[in-house]
Amino acid sequence: MNIERISACTYPLREQPFDYALEVLADSGVRKADLWGRSPHFPEDCDSAIVAQIEAASARTGVAIANLGTYPGRAFSSDDEAERTAELDSMRRTIDAAAHLGCRSIRVMPGHGEDPAIIERIAPLLAESAAHAEEAGVLLGMENHRGSLAGNIEDAVALCEAVGSPWFGVLYEPCNLLSKGVDYREAFDAFADWIVHVHVKDGLRMADGSFQRVHLGEGEVDPAWLVEALEGIGYDGDYALEYEIPDIEPVETGLRKWVELFVAI
Repeated sequence: MNIERISACTYPLREQPFDYALEVLADSGVRKADLWGRSPHFPEDCDSAIVAQIEAASARTGVAIANLGTYPGRAFSSDDEAERTAELDSMRRTIDAAAHLGCRSIRVMPGHGEDPAIIERIAPLLAESAAHAEEAGVLLGMENHRGSLAGNIEDAVALCEAVGSPWFGVLYEPCNLLSKGVDYREAFDAFADWIVHVHVKDGLRMADGSFQRVHLGEGEVDPAWLVEALEGIGYDGDYALEYEIPDIEPVETGLRKWVELFVAI
């Protein structure tokens, strides 16, 4: 795997400033970042001054900002029209900031909760967001995650079809699906036409029913299969390594191991 196709999430370094997080990624051999969409990395109320600081840190470390792991869209399911309107404004600002930083994509939220009944309400707002994203050249991806529509295969596909834009789709996350008891390979087949971004980590389902995160290559997610499957459908985006096991090994040393493993695929 070409190193230029590999990025890494700054989420595991969320208690550190964004410039330190980018330095750790650079030291690990990564040249692209999936920047966490909360303070102190990319605050929800991020203004032009903070964007400029991120831009400067990116230039200094040589780590481009490829994706923003942000959260706009959550209030699209609100009963309050004013909240929905405010959320649409937040979505537009986030898309514009991403475009300024040269991001390929951002993470968005498919409303709040897992009730598919909200699709009728959120789809028009996500379609409007996707139209703005197309103008900006930024893809929108909802992450397969417990607690949201995107964690259910059928509901996620239904929402993609309702939005009906190639600029809106799925942030495919095999380990998240696995932790919820969903077959990530079956999910891939269903999501294939809608995958806009990818997160990569690993985990194991334990005998007691719990789920344990492990080093990449030591769990049930097959990185080689993942790459082959995605390249097979023409996916040309990044593979964002999401190192979430600081309790096993600090990201400062552990991430490099993941990078080396992924480069070797």
